[in-house]
Amino acid sequence: MNGAQFVVAALKQQGVTQVFGYPGGAIMPVYDALYDGGLAHQLCRHEQGAAMAAVGYARASGRVGVCIATSGPGATNLVTGLAEALLDSIPLVAISGQVPCSAIGTDAFQEVDVLGMSLSCTKHSFMVTDVEELPEVIAEAFAIASEGRPGPVLIDLPKDVQLANFSPRTPLAAINQSESLPMGELEQARALLAAAERPLLYVGGGVGMANAEAALRDFAAATGMPGVTTLKGIGTLDPDSPVFLGMLGMHGTKAANYAVQMCDLLVVVGARFDDRVTGKLEAFAPHARVIHLDVDAAELGKRRAADVGITTHLNLVLPALARPLSIGPWRAHCAALARDHAFDYAHPGDAIYAPALLRRLSERLPSNAVVACDVGQHQMWVAQHMRFDNPRNHLSSAGLGTMGFGLPAAIGAKMARPEDEVVLVSGDGSFMMNVQELGTIRRAGLKVKMVLLDNQRLGMVRQWQELFFDGRYSETNLSDNPDFVTLAAAFGIRGETITCKAEIEPALERLLAHDGAYLLHVAISEEENVWPLVPPGVANHKMMEQRP
Repeated sequence: MNGAQFVVAALKQQGVTQVFGYPGGAIMPVYDALYDGGLAHQLCRHEQGAAMAAVGYARASGRVGVCIATSGPGATNLVTGLAEALLDSIPLVAISGQVPCSAIGTDAFQEVDVLGMSLSCTKHSFMVTDVEELPEVIAEAFAIASEGRPGPVLIDLPKDVQLANFSPRTPLAAINQSESLPMGELEQARALLAAAERPLLYVGGGVGMANAEAALRDFAAATGMPGVTTLKGIGTLDPDSPVFLGMLGMHGTKAANYAVQMCDLLVVVGARFDDRVTGKLEAFAPHARVIHLDVDAAELGKRRAADVGITTHLNLVLPALARPLSIGPWRAHCAALARDHAFDYAHPGDAIYAPALLRRLSERLPSNAVVACDVGQHQMWVAQHMRFDNPRNHLSSAGLGTMGFGLPAAIGAKMARPEDEVVLVSGDGSFMMNVQELGTIRRAGLKVKMVLLDNQRLGMVRQWQELFFDGRYSETNLSDNPDFVTLAAAFGIRGETITCKAEIEPALERLLAHDGAYLLHVAISEEENVWPLVPPGVANHKMMEQRP
């Protein structure tokens, strides 16, 4: 067995069944081993597409995603995907080819110091210079990627190491660290909960990463506590609860932002006080004590001091804190907030109102459907107006905000869950970022449904230019977009364009009934904005709801 053959065997031993990638010279031995190695590989049409597909696969399945690329430009094209995985805490192992060890540092063809380049956007990075290191490195890479706060790990693999012969040996066993409940902090947290009159759950993506959704919902039910979520936390709380207030922050719901500003105790679960959540930090939840539960101790006190901070696994600490609370008036107030500030889908005229279309799409989708988003106005509309009851069903680039994320993420999700409906919601700007992955959909025969909201603008940037840059619309006009339906047809994908409200219902019927990939191109007004909006530098309760 050579090193490349061992890599394929070791991936299978780690439980990997699907990888994404793009071949090239320095990774060719691994691709030769993949040829008959019994591991499914999906050729994407760009290395960034492969990385984003692996992220989508990991997020939809809960398993470690794997992507592969060659050295030089192949490896550098993975970097955005690594940063995406790091900022959203996604377990990912990326394998990059490298020039032979003897050529490293000589400016050889397609040589880049990807190890050095990756250090700021990975949880850990390895360069393997001896084939005997492979068993430990691969085992450790998967352990690091998935344990604690998940994240991406890079393995840089010189070509001569891939070709070297060796006899595999058993890797070192991972050390399982036992966790115990910190009794002192638990008692302090219980005292804060018992004393609170207006407690509020603030839930982030860490809950889904920890597979702690059931524990969180049990905690919410036992305490009766109202709750809000971040963009990545959507789907963790029961969306049918009368005291679920939706997403908070810059484009959060009015009910969520008002409740946060009024609460006297904030129970932060798997969240990190992101700047898009807090707005003006010193004015965020000004009356609240803080209980912060997070697997990453570095998050405790990073942006907001916690009165109690606990890093024990959520599946242990949440049941230990679950106690009935006497907060009837606060629950009633939050339920009234949710009712009084519910979104209104009535919209004048015949033009398509994107929030209403997305709401109707959500109502028609089965509960196990996966929705992948790109970044922009449509992303916020999905978060505001579509319903999710599992965080693995809502794939959105949160921390990095990567345009071009949605299409390859939908591909990865469909390959992880082929029996479930997978829908991409994209915008015309984002769609063009990785449009080449339509070729991946065709090659793999994936039945991904695509809803493309086209306002012929970079909508979110245009909105900010309108509101905060005196309407100076610099480089946000996309009126020279291609004919998207014709473009999809070039890849063998059916599609149609709709332009008015009356066309929505029959078009959604055709989209969801079609036995194959389908593109629904939706023309919307370039003047439509996402509301509410917390302007920069102000407290979250000072939301804008219309143009000044």
